[in-house]
Amino acid sequence: MDKQAVREAVWDAFDAGDQARFPFPPHDRIPNFAGADDAAERLAATEAWAQAATLKANPDAPQLPVRRAALRAGKTVYVAQPRLRDPDPFLRLDPADVPPDEIDDATTVSGISEYGTPTAPEDVAAVDLIVAGSVGVTTDGARIGKGEGYSDLEWAVLRELGAADEATTVATTVHELSVLDGPESAVGTETDLPEPDAHDVPLDLVVTPERTVRTDTPYARPAGVDWDALDAEKLSEIPVLAERAPERE
Repeated sequence: MDKQAVREAVWDAFDAGDQARFPFPPHDRIPNFAGADDAAERLAATEAWAQAATLKANPDAPQLPVRRAALRAGKTVYVAQPRLRDPDPFLRLDPADVPPDEIDDATTVSGISEYGTPTAPEDVAAVDLIVAGSVGVTTDGARIGKGEGYSDLEWAVLRELGAADEATTVATTVHELSVLDGPESAVGTETDLPEPDAHDVPLDLVVTPERTVRTDTPYARPAGVDWDALDAEKLSEIPVLAERAPERE
């Protein structure tokens, strides 16, 4: 079963059941799910959360409770601009700049753009915790996103510049349907799952509404940007990469 087949199976399972939440349909996105608030509360109970002063979080709906909890806890939150299309591709939400009664608005997709400060990668503070959205995950830390690769590119840029490293915890919040080797797996536990690619960033924590899994992942983290995997068209679409790409013969 390849990655796209896994994605389709997960999306179809959400569509067929009652676990999906707005926005609909769940296909072609990080699926929002019933219990996302509970998963965020579980993440907030971890040591990694307690020790984190700065987070990078994805902007998708299921991680909205995570972004809100982080700001309410006084943590700085970075969110990447869509497709890394801006030369200053990270938006910084500083809890000192967001009044408590405006946190709900500031952490929505539109609110992040309004309240966030565009920030160049070199100016991103050291990130203690990364929260990634996921379509499918395994309990040993493999992650499948929606297929565009931007989450892994964001890690690679931050890693290249030293804002993320081996000490940075990488977590996700998901429904049990997305835990591919779990009891509610959308693909069934007997399915042969794809191995992670070299550029895939493995997970340290998988958090669902019911449990917290510390993966002790065997998969290696990318040390930076895999420039050979990016063609000229992709580079031209992402200024932050085009500016930093090594010259090619």
